[in-house]
This record gives sequence, structure tokens and C-alpha cells, in this order.
Amino acid sequence: MKTIKYEDIVSVVSGLCQEANYYLEEDVLEAFKKSREQEVSPLGISILDQLIENAKIAREERMPMCQDTGFAVFFVEVGQDVRIEGGVLEDAINEGVRQGYTEGYLRKSIVGHPLERKNTGDNTPAIVYTTLVAGDKLKITIAPKGGGSENMSGVRMLKPAQGVEGVKNFVIETVDKAGSNPCPPIVVGVGIGGTMEKAALLAKQALLRPLDRRHDDSSIAALEEELLERINKLGIGPQGLGGRTTALAVNVEIFPAHIASLPVAVNINCHSARHKSIIL
Repeated sequence: MKTIKYEDIVSVVSGLCQEANYYLEEDVLEAFKKSREQEVSPLGISILDQLIENAKIAREERMPMCQDTGFAVFFVEVGQDVRIEGGVLEDAINEGVRQGYTEGYLRKSIVGHPLERKNTGDNTPAIVYTTLVAGDKLKITIAPKGGGSENMSGVRMLKPAQGVEGVKNFVIETVDKAGSNPCPPIVVGVGIGGTMEKAALLAKQALLRPLDRRHDDSSIAALEEELLERINKLGIGPQGLGGRTTALAVNVEIFPAHIASLPVAVNINCHSARHKSIIL
């Protein structure tokens, strides 16, 4: 049995909150550069150049790459041979968020009651998804999620007879309706199968996959490529001002479904596709 101290989790989470908002992952930066080479719109090229420069400044100055530093969303894999000493795991994560968002001068965006709208003042509570796995490791992944892109996401319960064409049409429709609102170029996460909430979770998990890696299932990989091509033909372009670069990638995750159901979810991420992981 491996023991991990509560205060160590707090410290690690605090650091993750700041690093995820300061340092854009290399796969996203490479996607910016690749898109710039393919973009034909002069304004689109200029915007992509600004995004690359923005990421550079954020990294060098240790400041948020976007003013919306997001809802703190965590995916946590807990080894069955891990014991947390000194407190509860979720409490440690929330304390880490509280410290990280305060010490890192990150915007606090969370209201404690969805209707009364009073800010909690420290960006808590976090959204925490926990999975029990084999081993004695604790893996913590943060994926700060901005409100603008989250608002453009959606779920639809398709009839099984609508099949893959129904899935494609819903994804394209969702992105087209989103337009400039999620700050393109975007990353599109798609979840297919399971139940309504499982499909939505799959779509968000899909955003964690590196942008240069396609699905292991060749048919799903082909679907990702087709959707990306069709989305980039919509002409929305960088920041919605026209061009070929509406999306940097489409990542699809699937799960078994009921014989009567075909749930599909689309979770859109802005160009600040932020996530950081650590293993204790």
C-alpha cells in the first residue's frame, strides 16, 4: 500500500492549475503552425501568428494565455493500492484549486449557485471525475474549461437508424451554429454511445487526446478526418473571421450503446486547449 499525503496533493494541484493556464501543450502549438501553413486568408494567418505569439508570451511571463482561466475540471486515476493520508482526495483537489487560482492570479469564474450567481471567490468547487485503476499510482489531470466554448457544446439522442450520417450531421450542425462564439480555431471532442451523460463525458475526455493522434479504431480515425475536413470547409475560420482553419482537430471516443439508443455529444474547446497531468 502506497501512502500519499493530503498536503502533497494540494501542492501538486496548485501547480497544475497555474501551469495549465501558462503553458500551452506542444501538440497544440504544432497544430497552430501547421494550420498557418495551410491557411489562405491573410487575416486568418495574422490571427494564427498572434495565437502563437500569445502562447510564447504566456510561457515566458508566466501569465494566463486567456483571461477565462476556466472551470477546473479534473480526471483522476486512483490506484487501488493508494491510501490518502491526512484528508479526503476531493478536498485536497479543491484546496489546491483554491491556492493555485489565488497565488497564480487566475480569474475566479465559478458561482456557488447557478441561479443566484454569487461568485465563490476562489474558483471552487472543481469538477472531479475519479476512476479506480490497478497499481499504486495517483494520476491527476487538469483540463481548465472556458465558459464560451462549453456553452457551444451539446448532446443529442439519435435514433439508431440515423447511424453514422446522423452523427456527422449533428457534429457539423453544432459547430456551424457555434460560429465564432467558442474562439476558433477549436478542438472538437465527440462522444458516441453509452447513456446521455456517458456520451458527454466521452466528448470531454476526447479533448485530452493529443491533437496529432488519431483513434486506434481505423473506422473512427477515418470519421475524425472526415469531420475535420468538413468543419474546415464551413469557412468560419480563425476567430470567426473567415478562412480554412475552423478546427485544429476532431477527436472521437466511443462506448457500447443500448439497442434502442445512439447518444452523441459534442464538447467544443477553444484554441486554448489546456491540460496538464502528473503522476504521484
